[in-house]
Amino acid sequence: MKECRIAWSPGEARIAVCDGDDLLDFGLWRPGMPDGYGDIHLVRVQKAAPALGGAFVTLFDHSTGFLTGTHQDGALVAARVTRSAQNGKGLRLKPLVGHSPEGNIPQLVSRGPTPLEEIAARYPDLALCCDDPALMAQIPAALRPRIERVSQAFDTVLEASCDELSTPQASLPNGLRATITPTPALTAIDLDDPSPDQRRQMDGFAANRHGFVALAREIRLRNLSGAILIDPAGVPLRKRPALGAFLATALADDPMQPRMLGATALGLLEVVRTRGRAPLHEALSSPGGRGLSALRQILRDKGSVMAGGNPVLRASLAVVRALETEREALSHFALCWGAPLTLTMMPDYPDAYWSFTP
Repeated sequence: MKECRIAWSPGEARIAVCDGDDLLDFGLWRPGMPDGYGDIHLVRVQKAAPALGGAFVTLFDHSTGFLTGTHQDGALVAARVTRSAQNGKGLRLKPLVGHSPEGNIPQLVSRGPTPLEEIAARYPDLALCCDDPALMAQIPAALRPRIERVSQAFDTVLEASCDELSTPQASLPNGLRATITPTPALTAIDLDDPSPDQRRQMDGFAANRHGFVALAREIRLRNLSGAILIDPAGVPLRKRPALGAFLATALADDPMQPRMLGATALGLLEVVRTRGRAPLHEALSSPGGRGLSALRQILRDKGSVMAGGNPVLRASLAVVRALETEREALSHFALCWGAPLTLTMMPDYPDAYWSFTP
């Protein structure tokens, strides 16, 4: 039976659509850290860049973005965010045709749909199983009739499945394993067959073909976007182009409409998937993402630790600064722990490391 389960921790909702033990869809919603995707803005054109097919613009908060189309310097344009900041680049926007700007300064006109609203729209018949009343107050009014209170949104199996999405490897059917390596230019996926001799009933071509449905699901769950190159496991170079049709079929249900472009001269299967929200690995590795993950892990591992005291989280400058802006998340943590959290900047800590003292 399909379910949409929402696990709330300070500042972050993990949204998982599952069918039994199978994870079908996944999203992160951080109300205090909106990614801007789908927002409508009035932006000021700072510098036209015809060679790039657009112009650099300034938003209401003095951040910058890139607006597609032809525009004059200084113009005020109404636009929608089509790609959140990612891969070291700012927001990408598209002009709203027929929309006349109202006002004479950059401003945020309206917010786009949250990740929760997007997933809820994909599965309109599913109840939203939520485990914390603190989240219920933040869910849009239109979705509240679908809320169903549960004592625990994620069981151990679902928790493990979601945690696996933060690792670079994924297990596929028939013994295949995918190693996922994002780079600034593309995402490389290497399919490997650790024990080909133990799978005599199926050759390499069939094993890859039957693994593509699970691979397509991993691409969707991790929100891998842009150029994706896939190296099949144990398939001769001359047979690899024939795998393209099976991969295209596996990708057909993805809402971001990925396209199978063919096989390269090296036999790599080439896929392009529309960029929208930042990929999961970027969301998890951002300073804010690392900070919220630390809060969740501390509360999850709390166990028999006595509430109260003077809990102290030590982390890098970037992580502490990101958490300092998350007032509601810190308040929620204090409520769950029984005492306010003290944040201490550690200049010698990398962003990936933190320490905690109860």
